[in-house]
Amino acid sequence: MSVDMPRVAMVFAAGLGRRMRPLSERMPKPLLEVAGQPILDHVLDRLEAAGVPEVVVNAHWQPGAIHAALATRAAAGRGPHTTEQVEDSLLETGGSAAAALRAGRLGSGPFFLLNGDGMWLNGPVAALRRLAAAFDPARMDAMLLLGAMTRAVGEVGRGDFAIDAHGKPRRPRAGEVTPYVFTGVQIVSPALFDGAPQGAFSMNLLWDRAMAAGRLGVIVHDSLWFHLSRPADITAAEQVLHSALNPDRDNDI
Repeated sequence: MSVDMPRVAMVFAAGLGRRMRPLSERMPKPLLEVAGQPILDHVLDRLEAAGVPEVVVNAHWQPGAIHAALATRAAAGRGPHTTEQVEDSLLETGGSAAAALRAGRLGSGPFFLLNGDGMWLNGPVAALRRLAAAFDPARMDAMLLLGAMTRAVGEVGRGDFAIDAHGKPRRPRAGEVTPYVFTGVQIVSPALFDGAPQGAFSMNLLWDRAMAAGRLGVIVHDSLWFHLSRPADITAAEQVLHSALNPDRDNDI
């Protein structure tokens, strides 16, 4: 059983972006530009196109810059409507989402969580719509959008997950290179956070708990996605986007 398109999402934009230095020394990583606009705008554009009207954006490193960027977007009449969650200390992904949920910012139904430094191209059906259609809160507490390492732009390491013959995810074994990486896009139920700790913690804590209970779902993204970790990854992403939007017709035969 799928769910209706969630009406709320949270975008994580509070990190320090250490691996993106020196670019992230002067501004938050989600505000670095790719193909003419900040990464954060690319993420918000995807949410707006999917019909998600409310988005929480957290901030810690240079929160004033995040505020200004969101105000500029709103002044231009671009959605979704955003609420800022300024965090005095880094709460990590899990801690930030838990804080927003406890504050009543994420509602009582399923919601999206997205990394503020992630980008992707949609396949025939938008990735966010695929997630909502595949998510069944009766059987799972979270569903992750995984990307194949072969369709990643940017350095992705040794992979995050393998998927068994029944479609269930598992973590890499010692020394193993797994074929899938988390894209930074997920849909979750508030039930995922039952008993979650206070303060800072990673979403990995909740994923592992859900996975052990057989309640972590995954789908594989059906197009390219961009892992924007280092300055070179921005250059690579722009080259791929340019090629995708401006195919070389001289090579057509």
